[in-house]
Amino acid sequence: MHDIDDPRPTLMRRACVAVAAVTGLLWLAGCATSQVNAQWSDPQFAGQPPRGAKVLVVCQAADLTLRRVCAERMAAELSARGALPVMAADPGDVPPAADETLLRAARQAGTAALLRTTVSAEAVAAAPGPSIGFGIGGFGGGYRSGGGVGIGMSAPLGGGSVDTGFGANAALTDVASGRLMWSGRASAAPSSDVGQQLATLAKLLMEAARQAGLFAS
Repeated sequence: MHDIDDPRPTLMRRACVAVAAVTGLLWLAGCATSQVNAQWSDPQFAGQPPRGAKVLVVCQAADLTLRRVCAERMAAELSARGALPVMAADPGDVPPAADETLLRAARQAGTAALLRTTVSAEAVAAAPGPSIGFGIGGFGGGYRSGGGVGIGMSAPLGGGSVDTGFGANAALTDVASGRLMWSGRASAAPSSDVGQQLATLAKLLMEAARQAGLFAS
């Protein structure tokens, strides 16, 4: 009597390939959190801008809506810390490095500081839709080592949603000297509510600036 070839190694290899494919799909979902990634400050400007000082608010982003929502959220956080935000005209296509152009606008507006924020998409999270399941099992018979094998797993079927996570770089500049007082970078967890993401970014950044010694009480 000839031995029957054991099919279990082949089944296991197929299962491992399938698991790897599913793992790759689920990896897109991620577990991103909202946080300040990095910041820098000049200790010589501790307490600046002082309470009641005017601050020109400029936001740069890919489209007008993002720029205006960003400016409103940043202005609200400045107000909460005692500053008087002055909304700049929409910067449009002003290059991010055009510091002198923005400083000139800040001086013309009579502000003590310039708050410039750049917003951009940084991360994408895929939420899987309905899934399908399949299994391999219940084998028996003349195996050399006897027994059976069972494998069960599921995989995304499609139809899920994709959310974008935004990041922001902010900088506070002293208008009189043109020197950078503070800068910081933060990222928000991907979600479908972009307005809430911008509010979160503004709060994180302005609170980080306060903890770094800015905004005298």
